[in-house]
This record gives sequence, C-alpha cells and structure tokens, in this order.
Amino acid sequence: MTLGRGLTPTSSWAPGLKAGRRVAATMLVAAPLAYLGYLFLYPLLSVLWVSLTGTGKLDLSPFWEIAARATLREAVWFTIWQAVVSTVLTLVIALPAAYVFARYKFPGKSLMRPLITIPFVMPAVVVGTAFLALLGPQGPLGIDLRHSVAAILIAHVFYNYAVVVRTVGGLWSHLDPRLEEAARMLGAGRWRTFREVSLPLLRPAVAAAASMVFLFTFTSFGVILILGGLRYATIEVEIYRQTTAYLNLALAGALAVVQMVGVTVILVLYNRYQERRSVELGLRPVAETARRPRSVSEHVFVWGTLAFTGLFLGSPLALLLERSFRTASGYSLAHYLALSSTRSGALFAPPAEALRNSLAFAVGATVIAVAIGITAAAAIAHRRDWVSRGLDVLLMLPLGTSAVSIGLGFIVALDEPVDLRTSPLLIPLAHSLVAIPFVVRTALPVLRSVKTSLREVAAMLGAPPGQVWREIDFPLVMRSALVGGGFAFAISLGEFGATSFIARPDTPTLPVAIYRLLSRPGASNLGQAMALSVILMLVTALAVGLIERFRVGEAGEF
Repeated sequence: MTLGRGLTPTSSWAPGLKAGRRVAATMLVAAPLAYLGYLFLYPLLSVLWVSLTGTGKLDLSPFWEIAARATLREAVWFTIWQAVVSTVLTLVIALPAAYVFARYKFPGKSLMRPLITIPFVMPAVVVGTAFLALLGPQGPLGIDLRHSVAAILIAHVFYNYAVVVRTVGGLWSHLDPRLEEAARMLGAGRWRTFREVSLPLLRPAVAAAASMVFLFTFTSFGVILILGGLRYATIEVEIYRQTTAYLNLALAGALAVVQMVGVTVILVLYNRYQERRSVELGLRPVAETARRPRSVSEHVFVWGTLAFTGLFLGSPLALLLERSFRTASGYSLAHYLALSSTRSGALFAPPAEALRNSLAFAVGATVIAVAIGITAAAAIAHRRDWVSRGLDVLLMLPLGTSAVSIGLGFIVALDEPVDLRTSPLLIPLAHSLVAIPFVVRTALPVLRSVKTSLREVAAMLGAPPGQVWREIDFPLVMRSALVGGGFAFAISLGEFGATSFIARPDTPTLPVAIYRLLSRPGASNLGQAMALSVILMLVTALAVGLIERFRVGEAGEF
C-alpha cells in the first residue's frame, strides 16, 4: 500500500487529521439521511397529514370511521389475530428443525441450510401462487382451501420457517450441550429438558424470531391478497382497496397510521423485553456442540424432521413447477412460449416485458442500495456517538414499515419539487428503501472489524480519506457488498406492496404481472402466472446462491 511517500507522522498533523475526519464523517452521514428523509420520512409524514386534514382542515373523522365501520374493525382484528396465530404456529413447527440443525451433524447439512432460506426470500406472489396450486381443487390434497384462513396461516409458516431455524438455531448451536445432557441423565425427558433448561437460555433468540415473524405477518400483503380473496382482509389490503378502488386517501392514510402505531408498539415492547432479559451466556464453538445421532430414536427424530422440512418447503414449489408445464392437452412449454405475446385482457404489455422491467429495476435498486448502504455502514462504523446510533435505528425502520404505506406515501407526497409519481425511476427508489438495511447489516460487522489505528496511521502518512477507504476498507467490505447486493436484488425482484401502487400499466414488474394474470379468469392466464412465478423463483434462488457464495463466515445479521 502506497501512502504518501516520504511523510512521517508528527503531532502537527493532528488538528488537520481530526478536521478532515469530521468533514468526512459528516458527509458520510448526510447522504443516507437526506435519502431516507426525502423518500421515507417525508412520504410517511405526508400520509399522516392527509389522514388528519383530508377535508382541508383538521378532521379526525377517518379514524372514527375505522372504529365505527364493522368491515374496518374486522380488518384490524384479523390483522392482529392472524399475526399472533401465524407466529405461534411458526415457532411450534420450526423449533424441532432449529434443534436438529443446531445439535446434529448429518450429510448435506451445509447444502440444506441455504436451501431452507429460499422460501424466506421468495416473492409473496410466488408463495401465493404456489399455494393456490397446492391447496386448490386440482391440487394433490384433493380439497379446496383457497380463500381460507388455513391457507393464509400455512403460507405464513412456510414463509417464516427459516427465520426461526436460523435465528433460534444460530444461538442454540453455541449453547453448551452438557447442560441438556445432565438433565437427561437425571431423568428429565426431552420436553422437560427443553422447557426447564434450553428455553430459558434461548428466550432472547425466541423473542427475536417471534417479533420478526409477527412483524412480517402483521404487514403481510401479497399472500393475503392472493389467498384471502375478498373475504379476508388485513389493514394492508384495506389500504390498497381504499386507494385503488375508492380513491379514499384520507381513510387509507388513517389505516396506515393505525398500522404504523401498531408496528411501533411491537418494536418498543420487544426492545424493553430484550433489555430486561439480556444475560451473558457462555457460548461454545459450533464444532464442539454438534454431533452425529447415536440412538435409533435420534436417527428417527433427525431424519423425520428433515423429511418434514423438505416436504413442507419443497412441495409447493415443486407443484408450482409442475403446474407451469401442465396444459389441457398434456405437458408442454405452451405457457412459457405464450409469455412473449401481448395479452391485452390482462396486461398492457407482454409478460416477457415484465421480466425485462423487473431485471432492470432490480439492477437499479441494487446499485442504489449498495451505494447508500455502504456509505451508511461506514458512517456508523467510523462514528460512535448518538448520531451514528440514531442513523442505525432510522435505517431499520423501513423493514418494520408497511410497503403499502410507503407506496401510498409516494403517491401523496412525491409531486414536488419534481413529480416522480409517474417516473419509472420511482420503482427502484422504493425497492432500495427496503434493501438498504440488508446491505448495512451485512457490511457493518466487517467495517467494525477494521482497527481504527490502521486508518489513523494511513491518514498520518498523508493518505486522504478517499485513499484510506479505497486501500483499507474497500477490499474488506467488497464481499459483504456482494452479499448485500444479492439481498437487494432478490428483494427488488419480489417486491409487490409498494410496486402495486406506483407501477405504471405499461411497465409492470413480474409480481404485478403475476397478480394481474391470477386476477383474470381462464386457464391460459393461470398457466402464464405459474410460468412467470417459476421464472421469478429461479432467479431468486440464484440470488440466494450468490449470497451464500460470497458470505464471509457468519458475518452479518441476515
């Protein structure tokens, strides 16, 4: 590394170095703050303003309407109820798999871990379409569970299975197994050992997984819109209906405010719980805690759990693949070949055009998310003050905010100083908001691992901040940027909530095209929706493969 040849560090450099670092740190903070301020905070505040002043003056009638109208009360109640039930079911069903991946060694373990992550990053419309094929009248079960609560709950468990396995299993794999073995030797069964020994130690991870699952299901949109039909609606679906069907922005804004308040309460309660329950644990390396199954019962438990995991996660996607080739005259590529033709009854553009649009938007969103996310991660890593902590919290807010609310905010707010509401650029901008936190959380641990003294020595030797970043930080953060970029690409491909508001009819994305095709009757439209879902599934799987390929050990929080 060449850093200012012939220069020697002296105390005379100190004031200039400190001033340069302050300027660089301010510039690093300013860019992500300005981006989030204009594209996130401003639209949400505009939604709040519209909900309070829909008639031109202060008016709380939209909030009273939510309390008075039975359908809206039912939507609020169903949102909470299905989120609670989905969370409990996901924990109960996924905890055995978390235990197996944490405590046992088995062939193919390194391959199965990334495979179970694929459903989590699957676009909601793909999951909804897959379960339409599985639970429909022509599915292998032979029963019609479409537009039912059962279909919604099963899909939510499918979607969030990996959250519990990776979050709880990640901590479980580092706990000393001798505590559990001692309890078993003293006569405690598996359930009692888990309840009295393992669970108290796992409470932070269980709470984290439960809070994430609850937030994801509380703000679920695509799955409920496709599988719930007109009968079951959540706050998200009602916001969409009030905006697109009735143009009632005041009521839609009030519903969005109610949802944001609910999300905030959840986050506050979780943070308080974590503060009260945080304890130091004696963690051990994974190599010392995992072993091969020994007894017959252990073999049955391990392989039975893995078989269930593969069947539960693989069946909907496999059936989706099969249905994409099925036609009235047998199996063929007819649905895929039809994607290149214009379907004026369902779409204003050929379905193949939606694929090109999604890829272009995903590339744009990835570039923006990586640029802003790496800048924000550098600012947080370099500064250890209230500004960096506040920026860190602010960057995570889009993950807990409804995508539908963000899309509504774009429609309400982004008409000045430049009207972006009809611009194709708005789609990658919206997608990047949700992708930026993933980039930050993957890059931040790597940047924090760089010793501050290394940067200081380089600066004292005459290297400007840009050169310090280029020759010290960038080589280390590049792999994390690729991982974060993979997350951003996958998220952009599958984003549906905000895109359903802002996508123009002649520039649909893959999720929007799939939903429009599903909304139209006819075997041809259904077959094309299945084919597009398979294409979206495969591209998303490739993005997950990229993430696992470039991941640096267990660096990062996703």
